[in-house]
Amino acid sequence: MLIATISGYYCNNKMQADILIIGAGASGLMAGMQLSRKGKKVLVLEARDRIGGRIHTITNRGFKQATELGAEFVHGKLPVTLALLKEAKIKPLDAVGDMWRYADGRFHKSEQFLVHYEVIIKKLNALKTDITLDEFLTRYLSAKKYTETCSMLRNFAAGYDTADPSRFSAFAMRKELQSEDDDHQYRVNGGYCTMIGYLESEIVKNGGIVSLSTIVKELQWEQGMVKAIAADGREFTAQKVIMALPLGVLQANKHDEGAIAFTPPIPEREHALQQMGMGNVIKLLLQFDEVFWEKQAIKKGAKADVKEMSYLFSTETIPTWWTQRPHTIPLLTGWLGGPAAENLKNADDEYILNLGLLSLSNIYDMPVASLRAKLTAHQVVNWPADPFIRGSYSYATIFTNEARKLLAQPVQDTIYFTGEFMYDGPEMGTVEAALASGKEVADGIGSRG
Repeated sequence: MLIATISGYYCNNKMQADILIIGAGASGLMAGMQLSRKGKKVLVLEARDRIGGRIHTITNRGFKQATELGAEFVHGKLPVTLALLKEAKIKPLDAVGDMWRYADGRFHKSEQFLVHYEVIIKKLNALKTDITLDEFLTRYLSAKKYTETCSMLRNFAAGYDTADPSRFSAFAMRKELQSEDDDHQYRVNGGYCTMIGYLESEIVKNGGIVSLSTIVKELQWEQGMVKAIAADGREFTAQKVIMALPLGVLQANKHDEGAIAFTPPIPEREHALQQMGMGNVIKLLLQFDEVFWEKQAIKKGAKADVKEMSYLFSTETIPTWWTQRPHTIPLLTGWLGGPAAENLKNADDEYILNLGLLSLSNIYDMPVASLRAKLTAHQVVNWPADPFIRGSYSYATIFTNEARKLLAQPVQDTIYFTGEFMYDGPEMGTVEAALASGKEVADGIGSRG
């Protein structure tokens, strides 16, 4: 049956489809599932030897359970993600826990995010024109009493949004600070790969094809016809193409590994892509032989409810850590975002691992050698250095809204863009954003016939 399906895609030794989708991450696979269900002949081309993109769950390498190298949480009651999980019969697991800070040699349960919050919101609301976060802080919060607050805002932008504060939109920060808190947070039972696998299975069930290890180097196009040329010389043709690549790859120089050249060029769209922000993040997964951090924190004066800790924030080189709640396995995840992660993209994994261990050593008063001896498995994930990702996820610059409006318009009803960076909503940069964008572009193509 599969051979018959694949043979139906060949014409003159070239693979033909109604729609090419370049990129088998969440947005590309979501678009592929929706279109294949509408009877379209879909061909998904993926450069890697796996699907998922920035979703990458591993179930080996010494880790005790499914472990997320990329996307990890469902942040809130997100309609598209939760509906898809329900359809796929995958149960989300409640992962709500406490946030703690380590500062001045002490552990503090984090209840208030920012001092001077009301002042910040008042000044942000007074802005008539968007400016960068750095410019806002320099212009309106330059007094010495705001020094700590400015540092916290920059760290928040770099950590949570993985953004460069010198490019990050002040309007975007205002929107985040004023958004309603959602205490709901989930993990995906079995890992996000279960959801990604479901999307792929639905594409194949409906006659579509997902072609792995297919590195597209050039996209030749004219209205109503596209040809994708792979690095190994294979050619794939269709009437339309959906570009479902990470923003960092779309921003890369055409001669860089993983980049795709458009022939003829699409200069207005390419300029719009450059005006958007792509963040950077390095993630460390450290599995130990025991949950040492609870007793060490209590030794340093923390209360017993530190056992309910989900997140720990500090001023260490690797500043953010989280546990595996609701699971109790001895695994800590370290997170370094923004310019600091970009600065380390050329560092080797051993150097980054040492930074992580040193950060934990300073927090918990344990020698680095002791921590290293307690390691049972570890993984460093340097997303900025990955040629098929080139960063973490997108963030809003002062040009993002206008750029997105242009990119939402298909090029002569032939070239379409999808991805988390195309999502205009509060969940920009998330799996929800990717899925919603993929669904939206599929609906748009479906309505055009």
